[in-house]
Amino acid sequence: MKNIVILISGGGSNMAAIVQTAEAQNWTQRLNAQVSAVISNKADAQGLVFAKAHGIATAVVDHKAFANQAQPREAFDAALMTEVDTHQPDLVVLAGFMRILTPSFVTHYAGRLINIHPSLLPAFPGLNTHARALEMGCKFAGATVHRVTTELDHGDILAQAVVPVLPNDTSDTLAARVLTQEHLIYPRAVERLLSA
Repeated sequence: MKNIVILISGGGSNMAAIVQTAEAQNWTQRLNAQVSAVISNKADAQGLVFAKAHGIATAVVDHKAFANQAQPREAFDAALMTEVDTHQPDLVVLAGFMRILTPSFVTHYAGRLINIHPSLLPAFPGLNTHARALEMGCKFAGATVHRVTTELDHGDILAQAVVPVLPNDTSDTLAARVLTQEHLIYPRAVERLLSA
């Protein structure tokens, strides 16, 4: 069985889209694949409630617990890696996981680590993508599924979706329109990787 581990920090709507697609399309039988765990760096992440309701193992590795360590990011990533590895992942999927991962974490999962970013990469890596797109006068925006490398929001592009920027758009309305496309392209990109 191919195991998918999904990392979240909040509501987990992209995680939910992947789980619902996996159930609807019977990935267990068709692809010999399953979402085996959902892990968050925040105990109050609402996505954990959804995952538990769907019978998926959940865990929390709280990044704040490592704040007093000499190297807090490295210590957190090491603990996260230990938790992820207990589920023997074939694919580690970042779905609104709001942490910049250390090179050692990224290297450990090289070729198995993917992310979705709310812009048409390589445009607007990092945060505040929708506001930046509006400020620049972009006519189109979108989302990108990509492999994770040690360089933030780089790596091979696996899928993209494009939406128009409308005259009265705000960051919130544009974000909502992009998110509907994220929910479509992320499960498809995961499925293609599992089928390869």
